[in-house]
Amino acid sequence: MRIATITNFAYIATVVLTLASGVALFMASGADKAERAAVKQSRDFDAATEQLEKEAFAQTDLARLSVVRKEPENIQAWKSGMAQDRKLERHLATLNDVGASAEELILLHEGLALLKTLEDEQQSAITALEQGRNDEAIQLLFGADYERQLSQVEYRFTHFESLINQRTEATIAEATQTSQRLRTLSEIMVGLTALLFLFVLGFIIKHRILRPVVTLSDVVNRLATQDYAVEAPVYAQVDEIGDMAQAIRIFRENGMVRQRLEQERDADWETRNLLARMTQRLQGCESHRSIIKVVSLFAPKIVPEMGGRLYILDPQNNTMKCMASWLSPSGDSTPFPPECCWALKRGQLHSPSKDNVDMPCEHYPAQVATKAICVPLIAQNKTIGLLTFDNHINQKEPPYVYLELMAETLSLALANQKLRDTLTEKAMYDPLTGLRNRHNLEELLRGLIERAETKKSCVSCLMIDIDYFKKLNDTWGHGAGDKVLRETGRIISERLDEASVAFRYGGEEFLILLPDLDETQAKRIADQILHNVGQHRMVYELHDVGPISVSIGLATWPTHARESNLVRAADLALYLAKERGRNQIVVAKKAS
Repeated sequence: MRIATITNFAYIATVVLTLASGVALFMASGADKAERAAVKQSRDFDAATEQLEKEAFAQTDLARLSVVRKEPENIQAWKSGMAQDRKLERHLATLNDVGASAEELILLHEGLALLKTLEDEQQSAITALEQGRNDEAIQLLFGADYERQLSQVEYRFTHFESLINQRTEATIAEATQTSQRLRTLSEIMVGLTALLFLFVLGFIIKHRILRPVVTLSDVVNRLATQDYAVEAPVYAQVDEIGDMAQAIRIFRENGMVRQRLEQERDADWETRNLLARMTQRLQGCESHRSIIKVVSLFAPKIVPEMGGRLYILDPQNNTMKCMASWLSPSGDSTPFPPECCWALKRGQLHSPSKDNVDMPCEHYPAQVATKAICVPLIAQNKTIGLLTFDNHINQKEPPYVYLELMAETLSLALANQKLRDTLTEKAMYDPLTGLRNRHNLEELLRGLIERAETKKSCVSCLMIDIDYFKKLNDTWGHGAGDKVLRETGRIISERLDEASVAFRYGGEEFLILLPDLDETQAKRIADQILHNVGQHRMVYELHDVGPISVSIGLATWPTHARESNLVRAADLALYLAKERGRNQIVVAKKAS
């Protein structure tokens, strides 16, 4: 006989016993409900009758006080109390009685009738008082008949409450006894169910389960430790043990699949963590060079099976220039125009191998173009650059989502860096002449002098002023003045080397710092600037606004000034040049 047959019989018996136990418990619960209903009825009747009895005596006291003192407020209080009494009487009369005896109902009705008679006598006494018949009112309320009726009301209500309580106690006792019997029956049935279960369990364990279960248990324990190398046993018997063995084999196969999926999930989390870390590092970058360095470090970790390159758009030449590469990508890093890449033309990821038929990009060699993946770097609808990858992953799809996330993060970082560079340029450079402004003049001068001290060298300073600039503005207008400033700034920039720094100092004044140049070398540069400005033809709107000349003051550290007053010394020399007739160079006096 199969184990299922044995257990089916045991199951039917267990269900029958369980249902019988449930019915017994339900009936016990019904007895408990009856007990609670009786207690609630008793409590309601007791509360109502007790309150009505108190109100009856209170109304009697108010009525007697009214006829004795004859005060209107006492009469008014009695009338208000009378309304409350009638409300309580109606409430008591409408209480739903459950199993009340005829004696209880007679006592309740008699008590209410006597109470109504007392109320009528109180009303008659109050009416007699209002009509001036005080003696009659006092006789009604203080007479022996009134006292007797009041006692009868108290007696009937007290007796009524006693009968209710007796009936409630009897109901509770009966319900408790019934509930106890039913609960005992339910416990017996539960005990029989447990014994039946233990009998069946012992039989199955003894005859069919013990040895196979031990073997299967060892297999399950090894599978629980994710040791999927264990082989599940094969049982030829057609019963539950055989089914269990088959289930364990299926579990093992599923576990191996789940283990592979977990490994892929862990790799996915690792990739996400790398992307998050790359994003954090990109947020801390302060230059394009540091951004490129971060990408070169993280890209081969995020997609370790794919070589790639980072291209940045050169807007002047309209070409994509390779700025970084990793994992030896195919092809070369020759610059190419954006029109050669379908990803840049479409504005989205392009992978010819993703679909059956698609156009390869022209910037890749023909033999590898179909295996390439291009991801555009776009921010605010403007192309910034391009990421390219070699798609050599077999039997699985490339991580397109991660490639797009990487491109999106990199696009934002490059756009932010471009914005920072633009703001820095606007903050540090004069928009009219393209020369530096005075934003960090003092810091730069201090650094140059500190370096000159270390090298035992010198630093020269030229202060340049355009002669009669106000007159030029008044004559030709501010447009001509701006043109002269731009041209003068260009002439100054053309004469300087990479180490020298030129500033627009303010208005029509320019300042030049010449590191490692002494007085003689600085004087030579000043002569060339003076000559080139004088020889340059200044034309504005087809009008010759020249000739233009400049005055130059020259000072050299440490010959003419200390660190703190080098610019001041050059400015004083410029002042002397203007005093002596302009269009000349004056060298500052030597420092004492």
